[in-house]
Amino acid sequence: MTDADLNSEILLDHYRNPHHHGQIENPSAKQLEYNPVCGDTIQITVRIENDRITDIKFIGRGCSVSQGTASMLTDHVLGLSLEEVKKISQEDLLDMLGINLGPSREKCALLSLNTIKKCISQYENKSRS
Repeated sequence: MTDADLNSEILLDHYRNPHHHGQIENPSAKQLEYNPVCGDTIQITVRIENDRITDIKFIGRGCSVSQGTASMLTDHVLGLSLEEVKKISQEDLLDMLGINLGPSREKCALLSLNTIKKCISQYENKSRS
């Protein structure tokens, strides 16, 4: 089994058995994003305390790439500071997946990262008000 095969299996396992699936009651921020190319949706709710993600959950509909990536990414960012999360690049996320994706599938993978970053912006804008 190659590394790419193993990484594909890990992604599929996250799709079939998602981590952090659900919604947080009274979240610090909540964001729903939609990929118009394929119709995938991701909603992320996050609890932030002392500028750190202390809880994160997602719900959504879509392909194994979008939903599996959301599960993997929520595992990754839980406990990180907002600054650490903001530094995660698209390339970092694609490297974390460890599989080659075409341009349209990359949009599926990046949906959850974009959603989390919008949650952080929403939280920071609300905190400044």
